[in-house]
Amino acid sequence: MLRVPDLYKTEKSMNLGKTIQIYLPDGNPKGIKIAEITSRTVMVIQIPRSKLDFAFSRKELNNVGLYFLIGGKEEEIKPPLYIGEAEDVAKRLKQHNKQKEFWNTAVAVISKTQYFTKTHIKFLEYYCHSEAEKAGRYKTENSNIPQKPFISEAMESDLMDNFDTIQMLVSTLGFPIFDEIKRPEKGEILVCKGKEAFAEGIFTEDGFVIFKGSKCNVTETKSSHKYLIDIREKLVDEKILVQNGNTLEFKSDYVASSPSTAAAIVLGRNANGWKLWKYKNGKTLDEVKRQ
Repeated sequence: MLRVPDLYKTEKSMNLGKTIQIYLPDGNPKGIKIAEITSRTVMVIQIPRSKLDFAFSRKELNNVGLYFLIGGKEEEIKPPLYIGEAEDVAKRLKQHNKQKEFWNTAVAVISKTQYFTKTHIKFLEYYCHSEAEKAGRYKTENSNIPQKPFISEAMESDLMDNFDTIQMLVSTLGFPIFDEIKRPEKGEILVCKGKEAFAEGIFTEDGFVIFKGSKCNVTETKSSHKYLIDIREKLVDEKILVQNGNTLEFKSDYVASSPSTAAAIVLGRNANGWKLWKYKNGKTLDEVKRQ
């Protein structure tokens, strides 16, 4: 077996186009989705909790596999996430449907060729949990941290290839669990300033990322919307924002829903982020992206 080291993965090869097939077994775009790259052996199945009975009537889930239980973001700054493995995914999901309250979507990962063994999914459970923690996009709910099983170097290489497929399919379905936020070149970074506040960020496909280390004004203005006050309180409660002298400092990257929400969090007041986030050359986000 010839393993190609990461050293030889060029930027061009890592950004090649991909064709992903998403099948809707009941024709409902809000129902179950089965996603796959046709040339790969991994299949990912997205299951709304309300559609579990229909999912259990299909044979795909009666297999060894990995699964993610995902909650909504309405009540949390970061959506809750549980990562698990099972020799029979359908059976395990039935148990979680009775025992766990927080989730509203399950995402199952199985092998189309029934290749996965217990050792395979134990490793993938461990690695997925590790990568989800590193990315910091979701709040993991696992009470016991998955441990890395002993596997051969060749097996690990194959499973890392499987993980790449899992990451792409899960993200395509709208769950950027493993998508680590990377700080770009300086020319792409935007800055928002005000009073004691000084924040840096970037406009992305997922929203506006405020970078770790950014500083916010401590108090909100009297005219601030309740939504803004609530979200800042939640950020403080979850220790994403921590008071440091006369500012609140971001202790981790945070993805806001829009540039205006990001600017409002930083400034502590209602704000038009399209005008207030500026590039190094002085141009606003509005000038670069909307005009």
